[in-house]
Amino acid sequence: MTIIKTEDFIDSIADALQYISCYHAPDFLKSLVHAYEVEESKAAKDALRQVLINSRLAAEGRRPMCQDTGIVCAFVKVGNQVQFDNYDKTITELVNIGVEKAYLDPENPLRASIVTDPLGKRTNTKTNAPAVVHIEQVIGSSIDVSIAAKGGGSEFKSKFTVLNPSDSIVDWVTSVVPSMGAGWCPPGMLGIGVGGTAEKAMLLAKESLMDPIDMPELIKRGPSNRVEELRLQ
Repeated sequence: MTIIKTEDFIDSIADALQYISCYHAPDFLKSLVHAYEVEESKAAKDALRQVLINSRLAAEGRRPMCQDTGIVCAFVKVGNQVQFDNYDKTITELVNIGVEKAYLDPENPLRASIVTDPLGKRTNTKTNAPAVVHIEQVIGSSIDVSIAAKGGGSEFKSKFTVLNPSDSIVDWVTSVVPSMGAGWCPPGMLGIGVGGTAEKAMLLAKESLMDPIDMPELIKRGPSNRVEELRLQ
């Protein structure tokens, strides 16, 4: 049985949020550089250059790369051989304490966007909590947490549909993306979830955004299964 200290868990959440506010993931930067190198449009190339410059400035200055520091989404996978050192708080409550610690960090305060009573007074919570927390119990003796700070510009572009078995997923995606405009701050990533109930499909789509970006490698080697064929299409 593994004992997890609640303070360590909270600090890990806070540290992760501070980190992702200032630093792009290596796979994202690698893909951006590749896109910049092969881009033929001057306007698009200039835009990609600005994104890369902004990424470097944010990393060197340890300041948020975007003024929208996001709605916090946490995917928490808890091993069945794990215990916390105390039971005063639920996992969701611990995540929210970590969010508050990160967003109120005096060394690098982040913008709080979450409101309480969203159908009424819409009062800012001033901590960016509560987060959206998904908890799954798995086999093992550890806890795995994937954290995203989902900007409103991209989150509000979320789409859902119900397709007939004979409909084309590719046709639906390629018809929807051009209608989304620039409010999601391109270049963006598409997370696509298929199957299950409506909320399960949306959850799969969100979680898929945590996967490594390997499109340049996939294009180079070619598809090895149906899913990869759809990704290339």
